[in-house]
Amino acid sequence: MQQNRSTYSQLIKNEAKNLGFMFCGISQAEFLEDEAPRLEQWLKKGMHGEMQYMENHFDKRLDPRLLVDGARSVISLGLNYYTELEQSDPFSPKISKYAYGSDYHLVIKDKLKQLLQQINEKIGEVGGRAFVDSAPVLDKAWAKKAGLGWIGKNTNLINQKSGSFFFLAELIIDLDLEYDIAPTADHCGTCTRCIDACPTEAIVTPYIVDGSRCISYLTIELKNEIPQEFAGKMDNWMFGCDVCQDVCPWNKFSVLNSEPAFAPHPDLMTLNKKDWQEITEDVFQKVFKNSAVKRTKFGGLKRNISFLREIRD
Repeated sequence: MQQNRSTYSQLIKNEAKNLGFMFCGISQAEFLEDEAPRLEQWLKKGMHGEMQYMENHFDKRLDPRLLVDGARSVISLGLNYYTELEQSDPFSPKISKYAYGSDYHLVIKDKLKQLLQQINEKIGEVGGRAFVDSAPVLDKAWAKKAGLGWIGKNTNLINQKSGSFFFLAELIIDLDLEYDIAPTADHCGTCTRCIDACPTEAIVTPYIVDGSRCISYLTIELKNEIPQEFAGKMDNWMFGCDVCQDVCPWNKFSVLNSEPAFAPHPDLMTLNKKDWQEITEDVFQKVFKNSAVKRTKFGGLKRNISFLREIRD
């Protein structure tokens, strides 16, 4: 039986690699005991801002067996999105690298469906569900448990050989597998570059981010007006933010992604500051077709650009 587990685990990891995933690690589906008090305190302090959904399904966030009947294994996967492409106008409002191309939710969900299909074809009927950052699953906790990396002081998962510019996703299945039981040690050391560089001081203490102060939250999740206390502190970001990753020393090991779907729309990188300030809904729909930027909607992006303009003009 143990031999089957080992064989199945290796088969799954090989298939994941064939689908373009940078990492694949496997852990036993069980209650995340260490995460429970951390999540509870974070919510009690209101660090989730207006993300009320974070308060929902508390138990399910901590126990995958409540999400998938008969869950036995959590397969954690990482998909690289790093790029050296930059917007041509240094004065134009900025977009996080992860949103340059097609919406990662769609890209990864498709890959996970293919992986589950391969598992069913080569192992037998296996029940499971795919999760991509849109369900009550603590991606980083499971990735850490599976040995994909450690959770850094900026609360991003960091891999010693590849940095942190990768998406996380999971397949939770009802099959016993061989588990990766050696989580990666923390290699942040005494470094505080991410803390020192955060424009809004969102990293309130090492390993704790006040989500309600994070530029990604302010430009994407926040539906009301951006508070004036952040005027002049947004570092010209109109969607997301890469600051804490850009300054992380481990990202010198990042390699270019090879996923065609993550290539940006041709017009995205060439729009200048004036173009963004005068953007129409037609241009928005064209440039961000199938993009994660649609999450903030046209009105949200205009709000963000206007907030930056008030300060810079």
